[in-house]
Amino acid sequence: MSRLFKQLTNWIGQPPGTLNPASSGMMAEPRITRMEYSPQEHREEAELTIEQALSSLGSGGVSWINIDQVDVPTLRFLGERLGVHPLVLEDILHLGQRPKLDDHGEYIHAVVRMVYSDSVSGELVSEQVSILFGEGYLITFQERRGDVFERIRERIRAGEGRVRTMGADYLAYALLDAIVDGYFALVESIDGEVDDVDGRLLEDADPNIIREIHDLKRKLILLRKQIWPVREVINTFIRSEDNPMVSSDTRLYLRDVYEHIIQVTEMVDSFREVVSSLHDVYLSIAGNRMNEVMKVLTIFASIFIPLTFVAGIYGMNFEYMPELSWRGGYFAALGLMLMIALGMLLLFKRKKWF
Repeated sequence: MSRLFKQLTNWIGQPPGTLNPASSGMMAEPRITRMEYSPQEHREEAELTIEQALSSLGSGGVSWINIDQVDVPTLRFLGERLGVHPLVLEDILHLGQRPKLDDHGEYIHAVVRMVYSDSVSGELVSEQVSILFGEGYLITFQERRGDVFERIRERIRAGEGRVRTMGADYLAYALLDAIVDGYFALVESIDGEVDDVDGRLLEDADPNIIREIHDLKRKLILLRKQIWPVREVINTFIRSEDNPMVSSDTRLYLRDVYEHIIQVTEMVDSFREVVSSLHDVYLSIAGNRMNEVMKVLTIFASIFIPLTFVAGIYGMNFEYMPELSWRGGYFAALGLMLMIALGMLLLFKRKKWF
């Protein structure tokens, strides 16, 4: 979050469409790969320059170019070669964009968030993925190496499904579907964490469990923030009926993705309610424990109040007190105090106060 605010600060006062590498968050050398395919064949190449990656556009089939950690020179060359608007290039370079989809006629630009759990810290990581596609090509821009698209690459290599027989719009659908499927996997893991916390909370409300509940709530808030705008992206994609690059068959598949994103959003909302109820349950259990402690202390205090009264009476320094000269007065006072204590205990027991 602090990185995002720092980037936003660096944008202030700059003209629209400015490509500022200091505010992009991508300072490493880009890694560019290309996968070209048609119904008959496919070809893969890695470690390309942007000039090499764009050299075969328009040669037939579909070219899928993936760029990890894009830099300014790469974006400028791509913008000049494909005629991409400077505002689109700015959105690709500057991270922290809200998911959206813009139809520019000759090409469509989409921004989505790929959310996954860090394998080391377990924290949620939200990575920006930009998708730019036109007639016969699709380009993906990612913050770092590694993604959820390997299954799609395997389908292209093996010729499975419809991806090699369809255009770039279907590939865009397949990528969006893979990202949404990643949301389901993440929500499923959070479901397991919620069940674990719920079980341990009912068995023993450890004070440290409140931190886990807070972490779950924070995860769900972040996840919902990243997932909710994707509904608008998919819906805008479906409604792009005036663009001939998006076929009616692809729109049909996009409706299925739209249903999935609604489903995962509802799951996240339901888990947020469950986690909130777990927080209330913990507070209730902690309150009941405190009440039990206070009840025990109150019982002891109630017993010792009359005993303190008797001890205070006989602790007064008056000269003429009848019991002071009595040989058995000390033991009688102790016996009286014991009878009072036992009588109060019996009274509390009859009233079921303990």
